[in-house]
Amino acid sequence: MPDLPLPSRTPYPSELTAEQWALIEPFVGAVGGGPKEQVHPRREVVNAILYVTRTGVQWRFLPHDLPDWQSVYHYFRLWKKDGTWKRVHDALRGKVRQVQGREHEPTAGIMDSQSVKASEEADSRGYDAGKQVKGRKRHLLMDVLGLVLVACWCWWPG
Repeated sequence: MPDLPLPSRTPYPSELTAEQWALIEPFVGAVGGGPKEQVHPRREVVNAILYVTRTGVQWRFLPHDLPDWQSVYHYFRLWKKDGTWKRVHDALRGKVRQVQGREHEPTAGIMDSQSVKASEEADSRGYDAGKQVKGRKRHLLMDVLGLVLVACWCWWPG
């Protein structure tokens, strides 16, 4: 089923170009989701998600010329739960590696961790005595180009 036409409006700086959309469309172009299926063009939904991640705005404060926040959040959660975002990330990482003259899949990884402060209101936080930080710890496994392979958050009890 073809996607709906895009509305005519001034694009936001966070929006996908036609070339970028061509890389992502196969992953998000044909996903179920009930009656909201064809209310908004998929590209506009992805653009709205990118607007939220780029600007840090709350879902409810999406501009009115983007799809309604409930639909955008619905797709964000759906694609998170079914692994779509991971598949997009892995495919794009493979393309970047090939452009750099590397194999699509990495053969070596570098692990790193970082203690990150968390607010008092955070649901899960702990204390890293070594770094004297209250918060969470993030662990990253990266390839030799610095591209993320796996990211993991944890917190320390106490």
